[in-house]
Amino acid sequence: MYMRGLRILIGAALIVVGAVWAVQGYGTLTGSFMTGSPVWMWIGIASVVLGVVVLLTSRSAAGRRTRRS
Repeated sequence: MYMRGLRILIGAALIVVGAVWAVQGYGTLTGSFMTGSPVWMWIGIASVVLGVVVLLTSRSAAGRRTRRS
């Protein structure tokens, strides 16, 4: 159960941070050296995708657990 919670936390953090990086890279969120840089937009998109994958695998991993006797 602890590992599932940790995966959910990491996945959610990747999604939030990745979204901020993508918006900064696109140029919508200003005030950073990342503003308007396409590199940071793509890094942000990749982080969001990775976060979604982590969340989905944490969900499916919980369903695969079997009861030990």
